[in-house]
Amino acid sequence: MGLKSGTEKKRFIIASKRAAEFCGRVSGILVMMDNFGEYMEPALVDLQNVRVIRGDNVALDNFSLRINAGEHVAILGPNGCGKSTLIKTITRECYPVVRDGSSMTILGQSRWNIFELRTVLGIVSNDLMVEVTGETSGREVVLSGFFSSTRIFDHQTVESWQRERADAALERVGAPHLADRAVEEMSSGEAKRILIARALVHDPQTLLFDEPSNSLDIFAQRGLRETMSALAQSGIGIVLVTHHLSDVIPEIDRAVLIRNGKIQADGPKKDLLNPVDISRLFGIPVDITQRDGYYHLW
Repeated sequence: MGLKSGTEKKRFIIASKRAAEFCGRVSGILVMMDNFGEYMEPALVDLQNVRVIRGDNVALDNFSLRINAGEHVAILGPNGCGKSTLIKTITRECYPVVRDGSSMTILGQSRWNIFELRTVLGIVSNDLMVEVTGETSGREVVLSGFFSSTRIFDHQTVESWQRERADAALERVGAPHLADRAVEEMSSGEAKRILIARALVHDPQTLLFDEPSNSLDIFAQRGLRETMSALAQSGIGIVLVTHHLSDVIPEIDRAVLIRNGKIQADGPKKDLLNPVDISRLFGIPVDITQRDGYYHLW
C-alpha cells in the first residue's frame, strides 16, 4: 500500500502504535486470565449485595458471599442471625429484593432448574425428616431424593439404576443395615445418615449441612463428624451451617461469621475461631480450646 503524503504516513504510524498498544493490553489480559484462571471459574454460590426480607424483618442485608465448588466452609452464627434465611435463599425458597447492584448466581447462572440443581448442591436438613412418615423405610427415603418427595408414591416408578445408586449411597455413609428399617425405629443419628445418603444419590459437587448435630447425642455427633470428614476427603465440598463450634471438622479451612443478617468476618478458620471474634459473634465472653483439629467452646 502506497502512502501519498507525509500526513498519511504520520497517521499510519500513529494508528500502528495504537494497534500495537491495544494488542499488548489484550495479550496481558489473556496472560492474567491464564495465570488466574482457577479464580475466574464461576463460583458454586455467588451472592452480591443481597437483601432478603421475611415478614417485617430484614433477614439478610447487603449480604455478599462467594463459595467456590469443592471448597470447605463453615458458616457460624447465633440463632436468628440469618443462617436459615441464607440456606432458603440458596435453595430458592426465599428470594432477594430486586434492586440495582444486587445479584445471585449458582455456577454463574442466575436461573436454575431445581432438578438440575440437585446434581450440584445436596442439602442435608432436619426439616425433611419432620415430613417423613414413620413407617417409611430407610431405602425409600433415600430413593425419594430422585423425586423430590419424602417417600415413594404409587405413581412413581423406581428404576433398577436408582435402586443401585441408593444402596451405594447407604453403603457410603455406613448405613446399609438401615435400608429396610422403618424411620420410626431409627435413632436420630441413624436418621441423619439416611438424610445424607438421600443427598448423595445425585453425586453432588457439594453438600450443605444445616445444623446437622441438633438433637444428636455424643455418640451420633462423633459419627456425623467422621462422615463429614470422609466425604470432604473424597472430594465433595462441605458447607456447614451451624452454631456449634465443635461441628467444624478439620478439613474446613474457611469460616464465615454472621450476626444480625450481615457478615461479621470471613477468612481462614485459624484466624477467626478465637475468643475475641467468637465472643463478639455470640455476645458473651467465651474461651476456646483446640484438640486434634477440632475447636471447643467454653
